[in-house]
Amino acid sequence: MIGYVTLGTNDLSAATAFYDALLAETGARRVWEFPRGVAWGVAPDKPSLAVMAPFDGNAATVGNGVMVALVVDSHEKVDRVHARALELGGKDEGPVGARGEGFYAGYFRDLDGNKLNVFCHG
Repeated sequence: MIGYVTLGTNDLSAATAFYDALLAETGARRVWEFPRGVAWGVAPDKPSLAVMAPFDGNAATVGNGVMVALVVDSHEKVDRVHARALELGGKDEGPVGARGEGFYAGYFRDLDGNKLNVFCHG
């Protein structure tokens, strides 16, 4: 149902470098590139994640209560992606670990303050 998610950025170069390095850990690669933004994905028929300067020219802001969840296939990848986000300058919003039965996740904010998590089931 979801085609793509867009996160606003005020520094496209920094955001692109952050997500190039971070999303490489999940197997994603750049699927779109244009002057205002970049998107990453794993396949054309799967949802993608984009960072973009706002179309209206105003500053990008963080949506309160908005979060993007990145799915991976193992606890080890959750650990690795979360750690990589912090190495790249992201802010920890909740350490990796079990969050209920069968759900393992870690939470972080990117360089613009957007909240994400990385998770797996099982």
